Order: sequence, then C-alpha cells, then structure tokens
Amino acid sequence: MLIDPYSLSSELEQLEQIEKASLRMIVQAIFDFRESAEEIFREESDLVADIGEDITREALDSMGMSRIDQRLFGKMDYKQARYLFHPEYAVRQALFVDSKAEKSSGMKTATLQTSQFSMEVRQIRSGQSLQIPGTLPSVLSLRDEDYITTTVFVKYNYSELTPKSYALDGVTIAALPNGLLQERYNPNAVDGIWLAGRNAPSRGEAFRVRLSFPKLKAKASWRVQSIPISAKIWHWTK
Repeated sequence: MLIDPYSLSSELEQLEQIEKASLRMIVQAIFDFRESAEEIFREESDLVADIGEDITREALDSMGMSRIDQRLFGKMDYKQARYLFHPEYAVRQALFVDSKAEKSSGMKTATLQTSQFSMEVRQIRSGQSLQIPGTLPSVLSLRDEDYITTTVFVKYNYSELTPKSYALDGVTIAALPNGLLQERYNPNAVDGIWLAGRNAPSRGEAFRVRLSFPKLKAKASWRVQSIPISAKIWHWTK
C-alpha cells in the first residue's frame, strides 16, 4: 500500500526512516564506485564540479532503482521519481541528489541555494534573525500524484596535484532533512544546522547558505557519512 506523503507530517519517525534508507542506497553506490571515482578525478581534465556530477550520475545509474516515469525539474545534478519500498509500506519519492567538489580544506560545509531544500533557514546573520524559506516543496505534486521530496548532497573532497589534475581524498554524503522535520533540526535562529553562505547582499547576490556537516551530525550522526577513498572496509556511522 502506498502511503500519503502528507501523512508523514505526523509520522516523523517514518520520514526519518525514508531518508535514512535513501542515504544508505546512495552511500553504497558511491562506495562501490570509489576506485573509479579516484581514477576519474586523477585523469579527467574537466572542471571539478563537472567531474563530481558525472561520478554521481554514473554511480547511481550503475546501482539502479525502482523508477517512476515522471520527469523532475530543479537545480540538482540527479533527479529521479521512484518508489521507495519498506517491509511495512511504500511511498512515491522525488529523489534529488546534488554533487559538490571542493578542496579538502572546505570539507566541513556545502554551499546551497534555496531551490535545493525544503527547510526554512533560521539563523542569525550580521546580528539579524533571518527566516528564509527553501523553495523546494516538502511534498511535490505532479500529475495528481504526490511525492515526498528527499535531498542528498555528495561532496567530493580533493587536493590539487597540478592545475588540471586532482587527488580525490574522500567523499562526504549528507541527507538534508525534509522541511516537515524543521522543528527537529532548525527550530529557531540559534539552534540549527546552518552557517552563513558565500553571498554578498550588498552586491545583490542571491541568498545562499552553508550546510554545516558537524552541526547536522550533532543532530543525527547517521545523516553525515564520510567515505575514505583508500578504505577496503567501511562502517556506517549510526
């Protein structure tokens, strides 16, 4: 039986399970593809952002999943309408996965646009309390069918060997909470998972925010998984 995604607003543990299962699938796909990813980073001469996007797509395509014939739109590298099956239920899901690539010195954060999440950003910036809503809906309605939205970020941490050659040091994969989980993860401006984004309001730049992996991990350790490329055996962080 397919559950109504809107019912998850009162079944938050179930929603957490859905996001955890989705993260596990993506983490396994990237882990299985890690050796190829290392080689691609070392040999490919494209921009690192493009390299990361290609790796994520190849890894997830090789994993495979239960797809729904429905096109998704948005500023994310990988978008898939799918069924998520659990022993007790099934749900339609709009899965969004975005790839980031940055030098390892910046491995603790990921910079996001409001179109990439459904939470509201509640934070203090320049002494002011902000409440900036994400523009991705918590539940996406398409052709009279509803999909719970799930957002995962894959961050490729690299070192520069030459101007066009890179060493992939590790991969950080994080499941950003759905907006229905707002009160658990960012109830107010001083209790949250965000850092100030790299945008300059004085120059009219669009609002951006940085997701802090340590802050998110402190809320729920399983939401942030780090894969060392050299690992032969890797353990899920509970």
